[in-house]
Amino acid sequence: MNIIEEHRTKVRAGENTFSIEVTTLPGGDRPDRLVLSVGGAGEQGESVVDGQLEIAASAIESLGAVLSETLRHHAAVSASGERRARARPAAQGRPWTPELDVELERRWIAGDPVAEIAQHFERSPGGVRARLPRVGCDPERPGEYLPEPPSQRVPGGEEAGS
Repeated sequence: MNIIEEHRTKVRAGENTFSIEVTTLPGGDRPDRLVLSVGGAGEQGESVVDGQLEIAASAIESLGAVLSETLRHHAAVSASGERRARARPAAQGRPWTPELDVELERRWIAGDPVAEIAQHFERSPGGVRARLPRVGCDPERPGEYLPEPPSQRVPGGEEAGS
């Protein structure tokens, strides 16, 4: 008499519902092969996965590791692609001109918020913050200049070389 063992699992993940069925095929005292059936439906009942693999029992562990790593890698690549798909500011990556630097300094010292300045220059807020020290402004203190660096300060207010 052959005994076939089956395991069924139904899991909801996000908007999808997955069903996984593992069936052992007869092979003596120890199952020789497994059949893995996977199905999945989206929120509207549309198929998101449908397939079946027949796997030698000796390969189950290594296949599990390979599939897991491959799917994690693909998910990470897909996620980073979604981040990149967001619209970039029009001027992002373009060089700053002396005229733009003067306007950036003027707006920062006037107290304009970083988001507003970024929108005005069509740059990212991070790009604006990175540029502020180059025009002498303190990116940590809105409306203020950077303090004079200690290497350029003269002790006692005397001029260097006196």
